[in-house]
Parts: sequence; C-alpha cells; structure tokens
Amino acid sequence: MKLTFFSLLTSALLVFGSLTWAQDVKSDVDKTAKDTAKVTKKAATKTADATKDAAVKTEDATESAAHKTGHATKEAAVKTGDTTGHAAKKTGSGVKKAVKKTTGETKKGEEKTEDAVK
Repeated sequence: MKLTFFSLLTSALLVFGSLTWAQDVKSDVDKTAKDTAKVTKKAATKTADATKDAAVKTEDATESAAHKTGHATKEAAVKTGDTTGHAAKKTGSGVKKAVKKTTGETKKGEEKTEDAVK
C-alpha cells in the first residue's frame, strides 16, 4: 500500500506540475501575443504616417512641376510669337524690296524696249 500511495502522490505531483507548466506556457503565449499586437500597431501607425507624408510631398512636387511647366510653356509661346513676328517683318521687308527691284527693272526694261522701238 505504501507503494500505491507513493505512486499516487508522484502521479499527482506530475499532474500538478504539468498543469502549472501549461498555465505558465499559456501566460507566456498570451503576453507574447499582446506584445506582438503592440509592436504591429506601432509599425502600422508609422507606416501610415510615412505614407501620408510621402503623399503630401508628392502633391507638392506635382504642383510645383505643373507651375513650372505652365510658366515655361507661356515663355515658349511668347518667344514663338516674337520670332514669328520678326520672321513676318523680314519676309514683308524682303517682298517689299523685291517688288521695288522688280518695278525698277521693269521700268528699265520698258525704257530699253521703247528706245529700241524708236
């Protein structure tokens, strides 16, 4: 009977020890899960903040680029207009000179023809 009592006592101690150990494991797992949740929440918050900052910077850069593009387009249009006007003036001046020269040469030709006819 002593052996049976000792066996029961040993078994009870083993069961009690196993339960205690299982409770410790459960507690450790619970604590680890809570710590992981906190770290994940912090990481998600930082990621969201960084994404928001990047979006704001992208918006600012896009607005700046659009403004610069608009300004450059306006300048190019003004230069194109100036160049076109200058070219038109040169063309008009060239045509005017050609007309004068042609008129002068025509008169000379007429005079020569008239002299030849006389």
